Amino acid sequence: MARTGDRTGDGRRRVVITGMGVLSSIGNGVEQFAEALRAGRVGTTEITRFDTEGFPYRRGHQVAGFAPEDWIVHLPLEEVGPAARFAIAATRMALADAGLSPVELQERRRGFIAVGTTDGGIPDLDGVVEAVLPGGLEDMPAEPARRVPASQLSVHVARELRLGNVEAMSIATACAAGNYAIGAGLDAVRSGDCAYALVGGADALCRKNLAGFTRLGLVAETECRPFDADRDGLLLGEGAGMLVLEDAESARARGARVYAEVMGYGLNCDAHHPVAPERESVGRCIRLALDDAGIKPDDVDLVSAHGTGTKTNDVTEVQAMRDVFGDAMPRTAAVKSMIGHTMGAASAIGAVASALAIHHGFIPPTANHRGTDPECAVDCVPNRSVEADIRIVQNTALAFGGNNAVVVLGRHDD
Repeated sequence: MARTGDRTGDGRRRVVITGMGVLSSIGNGVEQFAEALRAGRVGTTEITRFDTEGFPYRRGHQVAGFAPEDWIVHLPLEEVGPAARFAIAATRMALADAGLSPVELQERRRGFIAVGTTDGGIPDLDGVVEAVLPGGLEDMPAEPARRVPASQLSVHVARELRLGNVEAMSIATACAAGNYAIGAGLDAVRSGDCAYALVGGADALCRKNLAGFTRLGLVAETECRPFDADRDGLLLGEGAGMLVLEDAESARARGARVYAEVMGYGLNCDAHHPVAPERESVGRCIRLALDDAGIKPDDVDLVSAHGTGTKTNDVTEVQAMRDVFGDAMPRTAAVKSMIGHTMGAASAIGAVASALAIHHGFIPPTANHRGTDPECAVDCVPNRSVEADIRIVQNTALAFGGNNAVVVLGRHDD
């Protein structure tokens, strides 16, 4: 599909990323995050966010150096859960990065906010952990489960920024939710329904997730090693990634810096299995995204993989990619090796990494790599970043329940 000027060949508005905010275990803010990606920094620590007594493996990825009171000035802190705090901070970072203020947004016509999440406002769900972990946690107090509706994530962002003329939605499609949110924002802006979109994902570490993934046998002992022959699972993480989307015309008119263009996306849900991905469905989702972007498989320079480091997921993802790309497999990086699996924030942070790869001309590495599994025969850019001319990146997300989401980002040339 031709992309010249401010419209695509079929007349749709071109949508670009003009600001990004990120919180992660390897750095907060887009500059610190980019530097850490280039360095292949790994943010694994012992989990201290909650009591891990009784868990066999207790390593994960925590956000450090974050003071919510620096970012939340209008809402009472006690009313804002940890994931919403991350979402608000990342959104403020993204707006500052885009050179926009909430007041300027409010003066524009209608806006759109979408925050993807797995757990929403669940702080810990302590009371159900005993029932999930084999043998239970005998010394853990059986507190009642507490829940804040997931919808409050996007509502909190709108209220904190005092944005009235917006549609605010939270998307809870588990680990693909960030890409779902980006796709929804793309539709809102390129259709002309909204002047801008604030989109991404946020989640915080909680005991419930560590218990559940431990029970499934999916937690790694020391490090996450996607596509590695000796990989033994994922490590849980937390954080947020938020992006400012606007149409190319408005970005050009105000002289905004553009990281990348959101070229297209694909979604599907096969409901094949509660936790295992389905090869054909993943392949179909990739093709949907490439078709929406108007490109061919051999146009893709880099895949930002879902890459969880679990045995089944990595193999299925590579098989689906081979069904689409054949023998001409693009280089494939898995940033979860550095930041852990941040649940609903994962693909949003992956989109930030993808846009940075395009803008700065480098490929983040797949860290902790020792030797590639023959069943995962991809160039995963092991351990060291690589300077490269990156024009198009496919950002892949797979989630429980068969929820798949792929976003395509490309270099924006006026």
